[in-house]
Amino acid sequence: MRQRNTQLKTYSNSDRKIDPVCGMNLSEYADVVEISHQEKKFYFCERACEERFKKNPDRFQKRPLIELADIWKTFNLGGVETKALAGLDLHIWEGDFVAIIGASGSGKSTALNILGFLDQPTSGNIFFNGKDVSKLSDDEKTEFRSKTFGFVFQQYNLIPWLTAYENVTLPLIFSGKKVEAKKIETSFQEIGLRERSTHRPFELSGGEQQRTALLRALANDPEIILGDEPTGNLDSETGNKILNMLIDLNKSRKKTLIIVTHDADIAEKADQVITFKDGHLVRDHQVRKKTYIRPFA
Repeated sequence: MRQRNTQLKTYSNSDRKIDPVCGMNLSEYADVVEISHQEKKFYFCERACEERFKKNPDRFQKRPLIELADIWKTFNLGGVETKALAGLDLHIWEGDFVAIIGASGSGKSTALNILGFLDQPTSGNIFFNGKDVSKLSDDEKTEFRSKTFGFVFQQYNLIPWLTAYENVTLPLIFSGKKVEAKKIETSFQEIGLRERSTHRPFELSGGEQQRTALLRALANDPEIILGDEPTGNLDSETGNKILNMLIDLNKSRKKTLIIVTHDADIAEKADQVITFKDGHLVRDHQVRKKTYIRPFA
């Protein structure tokens, strides 16, 4: 078994060691996983990333779909400065289902908001297909966000005075696209909500609201779906249905799927698991299920 030393060490800029798969900056670590491929050296945070690279080395030598480079996010609350992200480096690969895990306050939701242009970093760069999109104007970012991302949150965020149908059409209206009524009606039917499309959110169950939120996220046919605990408010059966819908979009329609979750069962289904701690990645992307013993069993 390969030994990994976590002792910190300082490197110059020329010695930066970036894991080509997850994007983690390994420059401060004295010992990392190292392999040679076509006379080049590659460094990995752990065996999981190494194995992904070996299965498809050509893919992971290209630029990722999304690349966060040295991202910092600082909040100033009541005169107290809090670092939510501290030099985050991260790669997201096209077509992947990525699960982001970590304790509360680790920075994972902040990173998701920055990935989806719902928030902007204090410093650092965001690359999309190799282009530095962090330099876009506010209007350009809004347009890019509306065309590229679909969002599904734990809180459904439906407009309470609008019907389910009207909520779903909002992204199309905001982006100036034509509302194709027949297409939307078909989507309601496919997701089992044909009879509920004229109802307002308070008339829908939690699962029905989340399915409506999912249709809204897909209205613009986004390339990337972002979910922040999208099944967190649902019972296990309904949550599994929503998760299976999201995974089907990833597998059958090749949508890149990024989900922040505390659920190990969700993370185990992902292509890539990213673990956050103190605003950056840590060298452990494995999901370890906890075994619960029922008392007095």
